[in-house]
Amino acid sequence: MSVIIRSLAIMISFAALAACDLPRGAALSSEILKERDAENPDFQVVEVNKAILDNVNGWPRASATSGRGWLPAARGPESQIIRSNDLVSVTIWDNEPNSLLTPVGSKSITLPAMVVAADGTIFLPYVEKVVVRGQTPDAARETVQSAFSEIAPSAQVQLSVQQGQGNAVDVVSGVAKPGTYPLPDRNSTILSVIAQAGGMLHGMRNPLVRLIRDDKTYEISAERLMSDANLNTVLRGRDKVVVEEDRRYFTALGATGSERLVPFEKASISALEAMSIIGGLSDSRADPKGVLILREYSQAQVRQDGGGPNNTRVVFTFDLTTAEGLFAARGFQVAHKDTVLATESPVVAAGTILGLLGSAFNVANAGNRAVN
Repeated sequence: MSVIIRSLAIMISFAALAACDLPRGAALSSEILKERDAENPDFQVVEVNKAILDNVNGWPRASATSGRGWLPAARGPESQIIRSNDLVSVTIWDNEPNSLLTPVGSKSITLPAMVVAADGTIFLPYVEKVVVRGQTPDAARETVQSAFSEIAPSAQVQLSVQQGQGNAVDVVSGVAKPGTYPLPDRNSTILSVIAQAGGMLHGMRNPLVRLIRDDKTYEISAERLMSDANLNTVLRGRDKVVVEEDRRYFTALGATGSERLVPFEKASISALEAMSIIGGLSDSRADPKGVLILREYSQAQVRQDGGGPNNTRVVFTFDLTTAEGLFAARGFQVAHKDTVLATESPVVAAGTILGLLGSAFNVANAGNRAVN
């Protein structure tokens, strides 16, 4: 009898141990989400489905990089437009014998090349400042000739323009030949300038292209830039172009094929693609109804109108056992610094308990046989 009692005690101890602290490799979904119904939960839970997918993907980027979208391609003027820092050369022809503009014995004079000032003007003898910035060379020639008409009505003007130092761009990094490149015309695009710089370096993982203009930075993946002609934006003088490897990543945890930091290999990665990249769900451990993506937002991004999260911490949940859940996971975009977590199946926990109880029964049976 004492053996039976001891066996029962062992069984109870195993069961208590199993109920309190099972050895597991990942948490259960119910454990992580148990505070969702609290009066003031610390996080928001969003069950991702077709109805809310577009809205959720339109929320502010949680961990945005320094870029702010991209500038669409827009052609510049077909003819050259004069800008500050351009060099303007003016030749004046005048047949009047006592012309104020031409030297004695000559019918023409070529003025030294003039830099267009910051206010868009050039200085001309007898007429002082004339605004030429924003005009084509032909329009500027007419402007200059009109300015001389009061002192030399018969004068004819010839004008030419050379782009100045302010009409060059700096290609800073990520190309074979970084440096400063002059813009040959007003329609020079970012891809043409990158090509002049020897192209992007080979072996870069999902390279990103950044355009720094004035005090703003714009960003796009090289994949998108090269696949859509409407994104091949026209550059301006003093633009800076930076090409660098994508630094974004997400974290894989739980009952997955691997637990690690995973770099972005392309411009966008869906939740379903993320699961594939990390080796999928563990067949023997994972709960396909408990795939979670954890994301943090800034306080400034919190909204109460549905156009953004209502909490700085959000848990997105996916049920991969239904077609709708699979399609939702395929459309949901993973963000920089997201955590993709595959929770453990409750069946695994139950199996562990049964296994422990089975061991206890074996101990009890062995005790009975010893007594007999």
